[in-house]
Amino acid sequence: MIALQGEQFFEVFNGHPQVFNLGDSLHIDTETMWDQINIAYLNSGKPPLYGLATDDSHNYHSLDSKMSNTGRGWIYVNADTLSARSLINAMEQGQFYASSGVKLEMLELIDNTLQIEVVRDGSDYQIQFIGCSKTDSETRILKEVPGNTASFVLTPDLLFVRAKVISSKAPDNPIENMAHQTAWTQPLFYSP
Repeated sequence: MIALQGEQFFEVFNGHPQVFNLGDSLHIDTETMWDQINIAYLNSGKPPLYGLATDDSHNYHSLDSKMSNTGRGWIYVNADTLSARSLINAMEQGQFYASSGVKLEMLELIDNTLQIEVVRDGSDYQIQFIGCSKTDSETRILKEVPGNTASFVLTPDLLFVRAKVISSKAPDNPIENMAHQTAWTQPLFYSP
């Protein structure tokens, strides 16, 4: 995928039971793959690849962890209106986040400070800020905060930062032994 030109979106989570989001003995997980592609894209002057969560549904009448059911992954889009054009424009600008169940109350980047607030549903949360410096070849957790609110200050030495919110709540219809509902923000950048 690193060699592709003009690609904008990547499924960081796919709800089909045969996708192997968590990787296997021969493949890295999709989240690591997404980060590695973004490091290569950004270092070569390409725009970032935005992360989607999809359910990839094919089976609608029976629910089972071995079936491709609806409701396992989706995106929340910050658009002006509910028109197709407005939604597509917002997505193309990275104005959305991906989720397998976690809903955010607030996601703002103001004066290089990323602020997140999770909608409370009785669960416990871990908010991770994941990124890398401009000289790193891998991402790492830069900061981890328990609770439903957190902030992170972006600095000029960082290539990008994204947030991952992990809930203590299990998915309603899990696949691949995925134990937690999760949300993923898009890569964000320091702005002088």
